[in-house]
Amino acid sequence: MRLVHVTVPEERRDAARAALKDEQFTFTVVPIVDDDLVMFEIPVPSNAVGDVLDVLEAVEVDVTDYTVVASGETAMTETSETLEREYAGDYKPMTAVELRTKARDLSRDTASYAALMILSALIATAGLLISSPAIVVGSMVIAPIIGPALTASVGTVTGDRKMIADSFWMQLYGLGLAIIAAAALAAGFRFGGFVPTTIDLPALDLFGVRLAPNMLSLVVAVAAGTSAGIGLTTKGPTSIIGVMIAAALIPTAAATGISIAWIEPELAIGTAVLLLATLVVINLAVFAVLLLLGYASRGRTSPGGELDRSLIATSVLAIIVIALTLSVGFATVQQVGVDREVATSVEETLEDPGYEDLTAVSVQTQYADMSPYTGPRSVTVEVSEEGDADTAAFAADVAETIEERTGEAIDVRVEPVEYESASAGEQ
Repeated sequence: MRLVHVTVPEERRDAARAALKDEQFTFTVVPIVDDDLVMFEIPVPSNAVGDVLDVLEAVEVDVTDYTVVASGETAMTETSETLEREYAGDYKPMTAVELRTKARDLSRDTASYAALMILSALIATAGLLISSPAIVVGSMVIAPIIGPALTASVGTVTGDRKMIADSFWMQLYGLGLAIIAAAALAAGFRFGGFVPTTIDLPALDLFGVRLAPNMLSLVVAVAAGTSAGIGLTTKGPTSIIGVMIAAALIPTAAATGISIAWIEPELAIGTAVLLLATLVVINLAVFAVLLLLGYASRGRTSPGGELDRSLIATSVLAIIVIALTLSVGFATVQQVGVDREVATSVEETLEDPGYEDLTAVSVQTQYADMSPYTGPRSVTVEVSEEGDADTAAFAADVAETIEERTGEAIDVRVEPVEYESASAGEQ
């Protein structure tokens, strides 16, 4: 239930009364002393606020002059039950002004936001290192990332440049703090002897799924952003949706921090690209929902302002550029991952006793072209020989191991390298 307070000029009072009665809205009129205005107080269902404002604007009432929409517990009027039944089953997004207010209410002050982001990252880091899903879920619950994640899109469709700037800054600032906090805690665990220094990070169940962007992670980001956009435009709470957004971001930020503490640049790059890709997809999904619901074409975008279409165009272009950049980054990370798997395959094959006379000098992966999306076509392994090892069999075994690890059949060439050694004083 909402209670709409609107000031109406005396000369528009009769027209406003007739229009509201035609739509079965009940109201009371309160005179304003020493002013040529009256106050209309209109109790309506939450979904009907936009219709009330449309009715008043149709009779030339300037609702941007003074309009307050307050929450109410219940209303007992002649038409209240009729209106409640009419609007009960309808999904009508809230007005742009209400949307803007709700989005701002989700944002915290800088100090509490920073503190909760750091705490959530610390909890997520501990959960990842001990592979505890319950602890990781706990980190999502307290993370306040939903406010900044939603307000950029709201600011774009309501023409609020400051809201957009604040949103992007808070998102990057918060996730940056999360990564730093996670790296500090992980380094303390590692060098303090609380966890094994030789721990294999990809082998950790909750860490291994966050090594790089993949289709499943992007689907999760799209679903989280879409549900957040829909939830934001309704009268319902967004706290549960906030957990979903945090689930897509906070553990990944913690994984980036852990990779930094373990001095694993490949893992740090992969998790960081996943984090940025997820962030962009969430913002893009929220923005798409608001556009599909028609907020870009609605009036009453911001108090006293008009919709800035150039701002929307600029925001869309920026998102596209970022998305393309992340796309290349994603493909590059995939190449790095393949190179890592190839090197690991060579090391595993060399552990076979039959190849103890071989030592890998270099491993090079060749691609068909310069495109980061093209898969590897061949691998060249340079080895030094100390005996008569079968390099052809070694090449076949390496190729088989690579196919098992990557799912791709790749040609492997082994090139023996001859070395001559000498020590000081030898003639």
